[in-house]
Amino acid sequence: MSSGPVLILGIESSCDETAAAVVADGRTILSNVVASQFDLHRPFGGVVPEVAARAHCECVTALIDEALTLAGVTGAQLSAISVVNRPGLVGALLVGISAGKALALAWDKPLIGIDHILGHVYAPALGGFSRYPHVSLIVSGGHTSLYRVASPMEISTLGQTCDDAAGEAFDKVAKMLNLGFPGGPALAKAAESVPDSGRQIFKDIVTSSRTHAGEADNPLDFSFSGLKTAAYYHLRGTTRGRGALRDISDDERREVAASFEEAACLIMADKAFAACRKEGINALTVSGGVACNKRLRTIMAAKAARERRPIEVHFPPASLCTDNAAMSAGLAYHYYAAGQFSGLDLDADATPKRAK
Repeated sequence: MSSGPVLILGIESSCDETAAAVVADGRTILSNVVASQFDLHRPFGGVVPEVAARAHCECVTALIDEALTLAGVTGAQLSAISVVNRPGLVGALLVGISAGKALALAWDKPLIGIDHILGHVYAPALGGFSRYPHVSLIVSGGHTSLYRVASPMEISTLGQTCDDAAGEAFDKVAKMLNLGFPGGPALAKAAESVPDSGRQIFKDIVTSSRTHAGEADNPLDFSFSGLKTAAYYHLRGTTRGRGALRDISDDERREVAASFEEAACLIMADKAFAACRKEGINALTVSGGVACNKRLRTIMAAKAARERRPIEVHFPPASLCTDNAAMSAGLAYHYYAAGQFSGLDLDADATPKRAK
């Protein structure tokens, strides 16, 4: 390892955002650029894998150039190149992996493959959080998981979703309500003016989740399919879910959005604090795109204040919650320090892996 700072270029293309970043010594972000594809996918109401992959191809080189320019470094000055190779959309991942391999070969730099979800786990460290061990809640469009984090490289799974991810459920309910794309932020916006009294439609789902938590195979696992189905039935006015969407008023649309948001956030908070109590840990981080949700942050703060044993809750800045390349480049520093590199045969792996 050189005597100067360890400079790692990170590349991210796991879903619908192309990103590149340069991070020094696993902590200092020198650049972090992201190209969103929201406008490309909006007409389809969701992410189209082939459209995403083509968009990555069109801009990945320009974003890497921009990240290096903003950081004021050249390829020759880099210590290594990190690239997210799992999990995600296969075609999208392959674009970033191909770019990373080409640069590693051209510049004779080590290549480090990074798990996208573990990048989210590391994101709070880039926001100044440094307490270990802690519990990490990852809530995004594709993933909802709980981890015990003993160090940046010692991570074990405590719970994970059995069906929909939190962000996926937000998006699907937003689509039922015709709120637009991306669904999560649109649903949150529709809900923001609704008082507590208007957020009670799905309160029985939360009560049931709390009552039956101990009967599950793993009480720290998540399930959002029941909540999503309850919203589906409610909007059709029937327990069978058949028929067209009822003609509802704007006020009821907002109440459904707010009630869904409330129930989902309470379920996430309940599980996260239960994990802290189970592990005897009084520090909790929350990362991933859904961590930008203001109601989730409010509920987490309120629950933390009521805990018998104080629990510190840390949310990274919004720019580090959504998909970005800085979080994986920061984590890659620790792989670099441990001498754990990937070969040029690094491949894409779409399937999330349970951290041991």
